[in-house]
Amino acid sequence: MSGHRWWFMAVVVVACWWKGVAPQQQPQQAPAIWVMGDSLVDSGNNNFLSSSAKANYPPYGCDYYRGPTGRFCNARTFSDILGDWLGIAAPPPFADPSTTGDKIMGGVNYASAAGGILDETGQHYGDRYSLSQQVVNFETTLSQLRTMMSPSNLSQLLSNSIVVMVFGSNDYINNYLLPNIYDTSRTYTPDAFANLLLNRYATQIHALYSLGLRKFFLPGLGPLGCIPNQLATGQAPPGRCVDSVNQMLGPFNEGLKRLVGQFNGGSHPGAMFVYGNTYGVFGDIMNNPAGYGFTVRDRACCGIGRNQGQITCLPLATPCFNRDQYVFWDAFHPTQAANGVLAQRAYSGSNNDNFPMNVQQLAQTRL
Repeated sequence: MSGHRWWFMAVVVVACWWKGVAPQQQPQQAPAIWVMGDSLVDSGNNNFLSSSAKANYPPYGCDYYRGPTGRFCNARTFSDILGDWLGIAAPPPFADPSTTGDKIMGGVNYASAAGGILDETGQHYGDRYSLSQQVVNFETTLSQLRTMMSPSNLSQLLSNSIVVMVFGSNDYINNYLLPNIYDTSRTYTPDAFANLLLNRYATQIHALYSLGLRKFFLPGLGPLGCIPNQLATGQAPPGRCVDSVNQMLGPFNEGLKRLVGQFNGGSHPGAMFVYGNTYGVFGDIMNNPAGYGFTVRDRACCGIGRNQGQITCLPLATPCFNRDQYVFWDAFHPTQAANGVLAQRAYSGSNNDNFPMNVQQLAQTRL
């Protein structure tokens, strides 16, 4: 490695090291957490896949006590911090060959960067676990658990665990909004596309229910028109989000909330489904950043080009120093600071943040 390259690495280490802290744990409120989704909650699965969507290099993880792990953040993701609130350690990634035995007793992370509700979403990045593949992967974990536990103990574990499912962003960002690669925007209106996604989503959620899971947290989509990647398109006036993108997300979020109501209405006895109003909470952050300690909401902490969002965070790039004041870490993902707000509001927020209850109440619910 050249001296020039070593110098850049030294800058990255110095820029990041001082912030590294270990997560704080709370009293355990559920036996396990099962995480499914995309890069917003991927804890390293894509490290083991043939994919260009990876984050296993500096400066990713520069504020995380374990360094770069494949998390698309400067430190902890939304599900990491939600797990902290629940007193559950971050579960290991499914694709890691060492994720076996006792390691799977507290849950597993199946999330995969570029993965979506639709199987074809994100295929231009290479391999990834789509929603349907993540359900199959969960079945693989179940097969292992059946050899380790009695049927009654396994049933208790599954029914009291928390399932976190973070899906849908890639179906827009890496499918519907890329007409040069995918034809969905020419085939479906925004309403029809949302219905397609929700029907596929409902099918897989029902499959997980059939496998024994009973406590589901289903966050909706955040305002994707506000992420640096979309701001960098120049489609919005300075200081504004891309309204056309945000507006097309309404049918999905409204439909997911209705789906939660239907699932809780008797079609899935003995289960509880909770909708997370990510759009509303993130909207609060964007509309009142100073109230949450943020000073920068319109550009990434690590990235290149307009809004630091045209090219996402590259290996050995030097990130901003005041990361706790940035809403966005890279072109697509929030900082740990923003994830912390989202997780806290999911865990203990009001009925405006979650429907029909928050995650703390979900964990306490006797089914």
